[in-house]
Amino acid sequence: MAVASYGAWKSPISSDLIVAGAIGLGQIKLDGKTIYWSESRPTEGGRNVIIRRSENGQTVEVTPTAFNARTRVHEYGGGAFTIIDETVYFSNFADQRLYQQRVGEEPIALTPEAAIRYADVILDKKRDRLICIREDHQNADREAENTIASISLKDHSQTTLVAGSDFYMFPRLSPDGSRLSWICWHHPDMPWDGTELWTAKIQEDGTLATPEKIAGGREEAIFQPEWSPDGNLIFVSDRTGWWNFYRWNPTTQTVEALCEKAAEFGLPLWVFGMSTYGFAGNNIICAYTENGMSRLASLDLNTLELKNLESPYTSIAGVQVCPDHAVFVGGSSTAPSAIVKYDFNTQQFETLRRASELRIDPGYLSIPEAIEFPTENNLTAHALYYAPKNKDFQAPEGELPPMLVKSHGGPTAATSASFNLGIQYWTSRGFAVLDVNYGGSTGYGRAYRERLKGTWGIVDVADCANGAKYLAEQGKVDGDRLVIAGGSAGGYTTLCALTFRNTFKAGASYYGVSDLKALAEDTHKFESRYLDGLIGAYPERADLYHDRSPITAVDRLSCPVIFFQGDEDRIVPPNQAEMMVDALKAKGLPVAYVLFEGEQHGFRKAENIKRALDGEFYFYSRVFGYTPADTIEPVAIHNL
Repeated sequence: MAVASYGAWKSPISSDLIVAGAIGLGQIKLDGKTIYWSESRPTEGGRNVIIRRSENGQTVEVTPTAFNARTRVHEYGGGAFTIIDETVYFSNFADQRLYQQRVGEEPIALTPEAAIRYADVILDKKRDRLICIREDHQNADREAENTIASISLKDHSQTTLVAGSDFYMFPRLSPDGSRLSWICWHHPDMPWDGTELWTAKIQEDGTLATPEKIAGGREEAIFQPEWSPDGNLIFVSDRTGWWNFYRWNPTTQTVEALCEKAAEFGLPLWVFGMSTYGFAGNNIICAYTENGMSRLASLDLNTLELKNLESPYTSIAGVQVCPDHAVFVGGSSTAPSAIVKYDFNTQQFETLRRASELRIDPGYLSIPEAIEFPTENNLTAHALYYAPKNKDFQAPEGELPPMLVKSHGGPTAATSASFNLGIQYWTSRGFAVLDVNYGGSTGYGRAYRERLKGTWGIVDVADCANGAKYLAEQGKVDGDRLVIAGGSAGGYTTLCALTFRNTFKAGASYYGVSDLKALAEDTHKFESRYLDGLIGAYPERADLYHDRSPITAVDRLSCPVIFFQGDEDRIVPPNQAEMMVDALKAKGLPVAYVLFEGEQHGFRKAENIKRALDGEFYFYSRVFGYTPADTIEPVAIHNL
């Protein structure tokens, strides 16, 4: 092994390798034994393509090159397509119109050219119509209006079925088509705080009878209601503190618990189309999270016995089920995520499509270690620790590695142990990485998730800092070379950690929040009241917004920062980064700003993903004085 300082190791995991041929695997749908899924392709500017895999294994692209199957409902989208009887219904990103496409034919627009968006589409065969979530942006003088609407497949006319709530998800028809169920919620709640589950009988004219509320409220979050084949309504609720299964019987009008377990069978509803389970006869095939790891299981609806199914995957998402198999996005710590088919009869897993065809020598891969560490208020927090790993190099005697602390977005989200080439990029060059599931993260129960209520910018920052200090005190990393990076809400945590703490020596903010007041006054509907729960009501508690905004405390920031931003970001507009950059320039601190044209919230273009990854690594090389083994395009750094 060659001897070289941490950060100067030569790695085969280059940014070119990461973006070359890599795709994002999204929503899955089953049409009989035909499997459909969506792919996000960085090399095509982030275009989303629907793929069809027939029973004989033949795979073809369904989406014509002029189309991009992506919706902007809630801005984050998801649930952009459905498939019934060889016909695809999808939202097109450019015009947000809903299209019908018979496989092998050209798409036909079902909705007019208007500032209206559609998601979570289902087919009402009995009435020859679609039912979906509709988000109306036509009146610029008011907030977008969300409803559940029907769209006739005969004349394309639209009818509002349910209105009055601020948000809707999961419109679902009972097996006989006699009932519609859905979840809804109201400002200022987010869907992981409090939602309501409703159902109503469908009348002769297709409208709904008086709706009845089944479950939910401001202290209970409902996830993925689905009608079982026998006509009962299954749903996931966190009423006990964990997202567990429940069953509502429309005949007896009663709700019963199906499986009480200190595990999460639900997820925070950031996007449409999320699914953790489906039905195979009298069994629910499901994925759940326990201690940050996903497991595959079967729940017998007769005996209520939960049986784990042995699986090599530590991350499981997008579960879809038919009588003899399940399909999901599966990931592990050593291989890229893939569309996976699990056969119930043979109990075998088959990989249908990988996010990347790369085969990395295990000698360059760092395997994550799940750790708990002490943090404020005599509590513990969770993280995944990756040690530096490169079979070709070792560091000089006595040198400790620098460490990158990653703060995930959301903040109500979570990191996972799923294979991440972006992390391996760092560890194979000699950095340690700590991927933190700070208080407020999903996967550890409602109480852990609610640690962030009223304390955003405090609890998350403390957990990131304490995780870094914990490993430094153990002698695993260099306490004088700790950096932190995050995107969106994670960018806010990053900027707060750099401003209000002295733990980190540098950082990178990806489309991060610097001014909470500006965010409260200029963001989209879905998150427009999110800060009420994370910070406090605005403008009533404007003092908290001021005190927790990095932009108002730049005098306390004394280390270098690099900013990455998309110029079309509506969730965190560019002015959030630019105010901070200007302030740091004026203060004389080393600062860099990289603005990407045509990018929204999160980068989808291959060249920008590459530029950001290499740019951050280059920035730290100038801060800490190591020489990268690769030739990297320099980033302009002011005040260096």
